[in-house]
Amino acid sequence: MNSFAQFMTVLLIFVIVLAITYFVTRFIGVYQKTQGRTGNIELIESARISPSVYVQIVRVGSKYVALSVGKDNSSFLCELSEDEIRTGTGTSASLSGGSFDSILNKLKGRINGEDSVSGLEDRQDEK
Repeated sequence: MNSFAQFMTVLLIFVIVLAITYFVTRFIGVYQKTQGRTGNIELIESARISPSVYVQIVRVGSKYVALSVGKDNSSFLCELSEDEIRTGTGTSASLSGGSFDSILNKLKGRINGEDSVSGLEDRQDEK
């Protein structure tokens, strides 16, 4: 009987620690999200061109610039106009936007061999 009580106590402490971890993680995520949106610098897109070098498009104030960012250095590549920036196209942009449900349905469609775009539209029409 004593070992059962110890097991239940450890299980209860484990659940409490998990709940505290969940709420603290959500709080930190919301805090960082609001901190990132209040500044004048925003990372628009990033692409890896080698294991340690990235090309990044960054909005600084109202200007867009392309940067090469490596392990030891960063280089200015060029300035871009707002017309040259495409948003919402490509795999990474389409996966990062939208609700979790729509992304999950899109991925399920790919796994089942359906056309992901038409399969997603059909599911949304059913709702």
